[in-house]
Amino acid sequence: MKRNPLLIVMLTYNDKTAKDALELFDICKNSTAEYWGIKDEGITLAKMKELYRQIKLYNKKAVLEVVAYTEEKCLEGAKMAVECGCDILMGTVFYDSVNLLCKENGIKYMPFVGDVYDRPSVLDGSIDDMIKQAKSYIEKGVFGIDLLAYRYTGDSNELIKKFLSEVNVPVCIAGSIDSFQRLDEIKKQLPWGYTIGSAFFDNIFGNDFSQQVEKICNYMKEPVYV
Repeated sequence: MKRNPLLIVMLTYNDKTAKDALELFDICKNSTAEYWGIKDEGITLAKMKELYRQIKLYNKKAVLEVVAYTEEKCLEGAKMAVECGCDILMGTVFYDSVNLLCKENGIKYMPFVGDVYDRPSVLDGSIDDMIKQAKSYIEKGVFGIDLLAYRYTGDSNELIKKFLSEVNVPVCIAGSIDSFQRLDEIKKQLPWGYTIGSAFFDNIFGNDFSQQVEKICNYMKEPVYV
């Protein structure tokens, strides 16, 4: 039996960590959601470390998503993940140096595929090329792929369906999941995981951050009706 996709709660808005991320996690610390993440920009490294300390204290998985494109900036983000004791590094354009750093420090690496640019990030490129990229990264030992499907300039649903049918490692659908329609698509396609960040801050799924998180955890357990 296939399991439900994992929710990664991103304490981020418009691809930057929320200033009140620590306070928000404190409110949500007993949540059903197991995976919690932030971005590489928005709060100081000291605050990042304290937040991740709290995340670990409550037996949650710690995720850092790095929105960076040059090798220097991607490595900088990966070093943050090491320093903060993260379980998973999502994002960055793939670089062998970042992959090696993650391997050496027991961090699961899930790089971007496609042509990614801007902040908030945008995804461009052909689906076939993304699949080829992913397969080459898998050969180099990455844990999985960070797929910015709903930031894609093409057909998001076609991308998700085709990519998941051909890429046999954990795939996280990240960015702009801001409707029950998109959640239903995630349910149907069954990726390893998905992120929600800005939508919680915009109260898309309710009026309270922690209640929205629980609502989505419960909603994703329900069957999808086609």
